[in-house]
Amino acid sequence: MPELHDTIVSPVVTEKSSAAYAARKEYAFRVHREATKPQIRAAIEALFKVTVTDVRTMVVRAKRRSLGRYAGRRPSWKKAIVTLKEGDAIQVFEG
Repeated sequence: MPELHDTIVSPVVTEKSSAAYAARKEYAFRVHREATKPQIRAAIEALFKVTVTDVRTMVVRAKRRSLGRYAGRRPSWKKAIVTLKEGDAIQVFEG
């Protein structure tokens, strides 16, 4: 079981996640591969002092990459999309 700071790896800030934040107040995070939805909920609530209403998770598939004659792949990772209670906000995404 990962610790609180190990559960949430980093925020995912892309055009798509920014549009989801603007439209539906959904936040995207890169999370530990073995983290469960209750663990993600507890970590977000403890770290950012907000109330989480919904957690959706998905595993982002690995991508194949090549550099000249060398072929490899990027690792797969887990993403969590978190919806907060009305009125709550996370400052990482505000600025």
